[in-house]
Parts: sequence; structure tokens; C-alpha cells
Amino acid sequence: MGNEGVLDAIDREILFHLRQDGRLTNVELAKRVGLTPPPCLRRVKRLEDVGVIAGYRAVLDPESVGRGLEVLVDVEVYANDRKTIEEFEETVTSYDEVIEFRRMFGRPDYFIRVAVADHAAYEAFLTGKLSGLPGLLRITSHLTMRKIKLDA
Repeated sequence: MGNEGVLDAIDREILFHLRQDGRLTNVELAKRVGLTPPPCLRRVKRLEDVGVIAGYRAVLDPESVGRGLEVLVDVEVYANDRKTIEEFEETVTSYDEVIEFRRMFGRPDYFIRVAVADHAAYEAFLTGKLSGLPGLLRITSHLTMRKIKLDA
């Protein structure tokens, strides 16, 4: 993050409360952190301006939007030429089912979070989209038994 040195205890408390409920009014937020509304608003604005607060979003219920099955996928590739790697990354990024995509140090080469309706939808994604991409060596799917901690 690089901004930890500019964060004091009140800033960290503001961030804590906004992570819990990003729709808090400034008046309610100020009350929770022990400030009056004008300085609280200035602090939030500063945190946004320096990039500590990168944005706000709605957290959706996956079941409600037809994405009740989340699969964690490890991908290893054998390709090492830039063109194949860039095409692979662009293609995977374009898939609507992919909700997180990371290039890793070491093995696996990539970590992908996929959200789909059910097992049949995941099988269709895996066989119809992911498995056919050039340069793939190994795909390992991990199904979640239970979510223990979620921190968006």
C-alpha cells in the first residue's frame, strides 16, 4: 500500500468502519470515530485522494445472481514466449466466469477464482473454455467445503 506511514489511529478506525459498511453517512462515521463531520469528511476525502480508499462496491450474494459455486483453480503453463502468455492472460481475463486472476511466483503459474451456477456450468467452463487454451500444462480445481473467513 505504501501509505501506512500517513495513517494514524483515527484513519485506521475510519477504514475499519467503512470496510464494515461502505454506505455509512459521514455523520454516523464521524460519531463512531469521535470526530465532528467536517474533519471526518476531510480525512475520508484525503484517504480517497492518496489511494488508500480505492473505491466502493456492492457485495452481491452469489446464489442470488446465479454464481453459487466458486472454484479455485491452479494453472501451470509450459509456454514461455511472451505472445502466448499475453494471449492466455487476455483470454482468461475476458471470461465472465473468472472473478479473480493472479499470476503467481513459482508454482502454480496462475491462480483463478471462478464463479458459476453449479457443477455442470463449471464443467462447461473448464472443458469449453479453459482446457483448450494453448500453452497449458496442468489445471487443478479445488472445490470449497466451507467458507470460514471472507474479507473483501
